[in-house]
Amino acid sequence: MKIVAKKKLWKYLFWLGPFLITVGLTVGLVSEQWGLIPLAFIITGIVISGLGIIWQSYQSNWWNRRSTQAGTNALVATLAVLAILGFINFLGTRYHLRTDLTEAQLFTLAPQSRELVRVLPQPVKVWVFDINQNPQDRELLENYQRQSSKFKYEYIDPQARPGLAEKFGVKDYGEVYLESGDKRQLVQTVNENERLSEIRLTSRLQQLTNSTTAKVYLLQGHGERQLSAGKGAISQAVQGLGDKNFTTSPLNLGETSKVPQDAAVVIVAGPKRGLFEGEVKALQEYLNRGGNLLLMIDPNTDPKLNSLLQEWGVRLDNRLAVDISGESVVGLGPAAPLVTEYGQHPITKDFGNGNSFYPIARPLEITSVPSVQATPLLRTKPYPNSWAESDLQSEKLEFNADKDLKGPLTLGVALTRKQTPKSISTPQAAPTPSPLPSPTTQSKTSPTPFPSPNTPQALPLPSPTTQSKTSPTPSPSPKTLQALPLPSPTSQGKASPTPSSQTATESRLVVLGNSDFATDGLFQQQLNGDVFLNSVTWLSQQDQQPLSIRPKEPKNRRITLTTTQANLLILSSLLLLPLIGFAIAIIIWWKRR
Repeated sequence: MKIVAKKKLWKYLFWLGPFLITVGLTVGLVSEQWGLIPLAFIITGIVISGLGIIWQSYQSNWWNRRSTQAGTNALVATLAVLAILGFINFLGTRYHLRTDLTEAQLFTLAPQSRELVRVLPQPVKVWVFDINQNPQDRELLENYQRQSSKFKYEYIDPQARPGLAEKFGVKDYGEVYLESGDKRQLVQTVNENERLSEIRLTSRLQQLTNSTTAKVYLLQGHGERQLSAGKGAISQAVQGLGDKNFTTSPLNLGETSKVPQDAAVVIVAGPKRGLFEGEVKALQEYLNRGGNLLLMIDPNTDPKLNSLLQEWGVRLDNRLAVDISGESVVGLGPAAPLVTEYGQHPITKDFGNGNSFYPIARPLEITSVPSVQATPLLRTKPYPNSWAESDLQSEKLEFNADKDLKGPLTLGVALTRKQTPKSISTPQAAPTPSPLPSPTTQSKTSPTPFPSPNTPQALPLPSPTTQSKTSPTPSPSPKTLQALPLPSPTSQGKASPTPSSQTATESRLVVLGNSDFATDGLFQQQLNGDVFLNSVTWLSQQDQQPLSIRPKEPKNRRITLTTTQANLLILSSLLLLPLIGFAIAIIIWWKRR
């Protein structure tokens, strides 16, 4: 009787465990405070329940049963699967791992966009004033948001929140605004035909978060490309510069006689007439004080820039670049070289084997010059696909070994020149221009090195009266020192260089043998716009400025079939293949019968 009473007592104690657990949970849920009392009830109940289960299994020899072992194994396996699934779900919540399997990476942000969002200095929010939430636009915004917690977005119904719509000045559905602090900017207006653009959003984001702007001057007065919309204009290129936070202005050196001090980049786009000698000297002085110049020179023109280019080891070939490979591939004529080979340079490093084309282009010849580092940017395909044609009047372009130059041809080059104020202040800064060889001799002989800079007459020297009036001042910065008049040779031995005069200054120059590629219509084709925008960005020497973002387009995988091929495909798929399967089934049935 006593043993039976003890068993009943343990049984009652076992039921006390679940009771205490229920009490603890009830106290915690009702009071919404999980303090000492509810936790004490829950822990005590768990301990009593555990002891009760152990005692019951010991009394009934439950652990040694085969059914218990099998059930335990199943329970452990189930718990392990649930734990693994929970761990995977935890990792998926905290860490976003996505793989874009499309060839053009249509659902992945460009590296420029990712880097810009990751280093946002302050929170940014995108407001989309639209009723409908387009899945494509939402996916793009979520891609931005994954890069940084400082990037947020929200869809707003203008009718439901008219005060907010009035605050932003919303006029129509689909307007997308970017807000950072007290700054607001319209990104674009989305509709059924035009979705939210990564290019525009990143450009506006760059403008909104970057307070610094660079001034770009475009030379005018010699038949250069028109800046406003029109035939052969570069208005789209100018708009692209504005989207990248550049400020553009025309520049007439015939009126100002020198490049403004705030010029980050000077662009000479397709001049049809030669520059005056004073204008060329103004560009030379601009480069000598650390300036940056983009030259886009078309064939059959002489801009009178030979003396400037010779200092950098560049010669404009008067022949026409011919490329017959693009004629059969994309329908381009032989006078529009298709470029797929690019130099290892920040301007073109992300181009891969993408396409860009240059209608009516001239080759460039590069010669090594001390203190100048040159990197070819654009190269045509090797001969026989491309060559430099000397007979520009012939309707049929054929290679002539006596006059023409075999490819590959260089159509663009980027150059840098490290220089110190000391080297600029000496009269050895400019070489004497030498006669350029004719196109005929260029194809037969290798280019000869340019003469060493040893003629002081190439630079304008100040008068003695000017020199006598200057008094010693604290050492200026390199760019200020380079802008000062050059001292006469007699005074060279009197002035001792200060430590700041040894600071190096880098000048940059990009020369392209074509300007048509940047004109309206062609600017947005393939990589043409990227070549222009990346060149200006690199020339501006702004490391924080991202390079251009190429639009992502899906590859055309459609198969074009003739009527005969389509009929054959229908017959084979709807008639021939089913008959073959039916015949095989009959043969198998007959053998097993």
